[in-house]
Amino acid sequence: MKKHLKIHITGAVQGVGFRPFVYNLAKRLSLKGYVINDTHGVVIEVEGEEKAVNRFLISLQTEKPPLAHIFSQEIEELPLSDFKDFEIRRSESKGKKEVFILPDISTCTECLNELTDPENRRYRYPFINCTNCGPRFTIIEKLPYDRPNTTMKHFKMCPDCEKEYKDPDNRRFHAQPNACPVCGPHISLYTSEKKLISERDEALKESIRLLREGKILAVKGIGGFHLVCDATDERAVETLRERKKRGEKPFAVMFKDTEHIKNYAQITDFEEAVILSPERPIVIVRKKENTDLSKGVAPYLNRIGVFLPYSPLHHLLLNDYGKPLVMTSANLSDEPIVKDNEEAFEKLSIFTDYILVHNRDIKNRVDDSVVRVIDKKVSFIRRSRGYAPLPVKLPFKLGRKVLAVGGHQKNTIAVGFDDKAFISQHIGDLETADACENFEEIIHSFFELYDFKPEIVVSDLHPLYYSTKWAKEFSEKNSIQLIQVQHHYAHALSLLTENQIKDEKVFVLSWDGTGYGEDGNLWGGEFLLVDYRRFERVSYFDYFKLLGGEKAVKEPRRVALSILFDIFGKDLPDLPTVRAFTDKEMEIFYRMWKKGINSPLSSSAGRLFDAAASILGIRQILSYEGQSGMIMENFYSWNVNEHYPFELKKSVNWRPVFEEMIKDRSDITVKVSRFINTLAHTALEVYKQKGEGMKIGLTGGVFQNRFLTEKIVQLSEKENIPVILHKKVPPNDGGISLGQLIYGAL
Repeated sequence: MKKHLKIHITGAVQGVGFRPFVYNLAKRLSLKGYVINDTHGVVIEVEGEEKAVNRFLISLQTEKPPLAHIFSQEIEELPLSDFKDFEIRRSESKGKKEVFILPDISTCTECLNELTDPENRRYRYPFINCTNCGPRFTIIEKLPYDRPNTTMKHFKMCPDCEKEYKDPDNRRFHAQPNACPVCGPHISLYTSEKKLISERDEALKESIRLLREGKILAVKGIGGFHLVCDATDERAVETLRERKKRGEKPFAVMFKDTEHIKNYAQITDFEEAVILSPERPIVIVRKKENTDLSKGVAPYLNRIGVFLPYSPLHHLLLNDYGKPLVMTSANLSDEPIVKDNEEAFEKLSIFTDYILVHNRDIKNRVDDSVVRVIDKKVSFIRRSRGYAPLPVKLPFKLGRKVLAVGGHQKNTIAVGFDDKAFISQHIGDLETADACENFEEIIHSFFELYDFKPEIVVSDLHPLYYSTKWAKEFSEKNSIQLIQVQHHYAHALSLLTENQIKDEKVFVLSWDGTGYGEDGNLWGGEFLLVDYRRFERVSYFDYFKLLGGEKAVKEPRRVALSILFDIFGKDLPDLPTVRAFTDKEMEIFYRMWKKGINSPLSSSAGRLFDAAASILGIRQILSYEGQSGMIMENFYSWNVNEHYPFELKKSVNWRPVFEEMIKDRSDITVKVSRFINTLAHTALEVYKQKGEGMKIGLTGGVFQNRFLTEKIVQLSEKENIPVILHKKVPPNDGGISLGQLIYGAL
């Protein structure tokens, strides 16, 4: 008995070899029909003996390509047709766009073998790829994912490549970026003054020679340019740091393989698995001492960001050079990563000695993703290349199309429809005109890719955020509703959403550096009872004054001084904080504190870390956001179980914590450990008073601190209290667009 089915599949099914897989499966089972890409995903019509058709349905799930993710499958039985054969039909571009766009995929083993095989026609070809690997999101201009809709449309395949592309038994069957040295993109090396030096493999060999001389190169990769130098060359690293005006912010380092990483870092088996994953993120791991790695790579930190090559060009660079390379995003401070060749010559010549470009355009600029392992799970610091723009599945369907514009720092945007949230790549801090322009470009590119017209736009409450101002203007111009959501509630909703929480309240710690509160103060140390309808602020850290407002965010000594004035008045003990100011400055700041001049109130847990770092002499002025907390992690010890006293009233009184810490004559390890333990015990005590019987949720940038997070988890597990953490989006502001989206939809 014969059967004819029409199957509609949605998910990550374009650009992963799904159509070739379907074609070969149908041929194997002697079925007739077709497979086609459309704007929803993949449509299959298949006809043949009922037993073979049923086997086909099972094999779609059990044998699908490793990179394919099926989100939904609709099956319709149709009258028998008269198909003569099975074919791959030309893609359709009409209709509602719902297909998942795949992230860029690191070079597969088969391509690497060809890359290093002198007998292969793609030997040392920096753009080798196949159905299982290569660029996807960074080259797509519109759906469906076919070569004419990507930046590869400018490269006509040679007869050999076209033969592979059309051969169902070939690994490059319908691989859209397929290319070779004859017909594909190539690299070129220039001086920073735009003088051509060499091309193709000679450009690569010359780049290696220049790196050995201590030169700094800008290298065009998958989603943008990197600034590159020898990570073991003190002078080169210091020169790069000076030219980029990067202060002490750590650089990421690329290694040729995990064995090489193990010479420089202590990595667990799970960290090694994350490093080797197809997404190839930068992974924060513990640094080994007494290696030849430049001290300038990660100043004052016992950790380092490591990652492996993820493009053929990276593999060639690392294998030829042999030593680790600094690979940091090529951009001016607070600006987007540079992606275009002309833009590189214009903006990067002041940083670099030479620029290695290629002629495959990058449509969507994408930074490297950054993760660390916390509580034996992957925790995002930055969700970008390798992960974006795959959607987050929502716990329920949205009634309306929603655009969420994120916050001000670590910005991402999100669009939502049906039961999916598509979160953008990392956009960054909206501090410059170029960053704001990039923010708008990414919003409009998502509108275009998904044929998306929002019915609601959601922003933060903060009136001065660029994202808030843009959302207001956009909603007025397009006559659509604007909804604003409190910053820390958005953090909490993001956590609930990705953990598939539906109809329950959760006790959420929403701790970060700052967020605009409903009372007009700067929140950041919030204890919330949360569901999708509302939140209740059941406690918070006592307010303290930020001396000088925004300046206090960058100067821990100002936060600490405010806290010391609160505890001791004008008669302060001799502490590193006090010694960081002149007598005249002390007098001025005391008057500011007393009268509340330019001293907004804050409850921020992140600022409490800053205050502790200043009082303990760890850091008085920050070189980058979160530096004090990162350095404090150096000193944490699991052998210290004590904590300082604290007082719970309506809010959490931190004064006893600092009073005891100042009296403590223990070494720095003990004092830092006790301080972090205190925050963890505070969380549990407030939970027992306000959230008994609920889950505990941890969200906000403070929970990028591994030891604080793991201490709370440890204390909770001892009392059988379930804890939920972020797994799919960062706990920092890179995750709040998801929370905003869900709030706007509901």
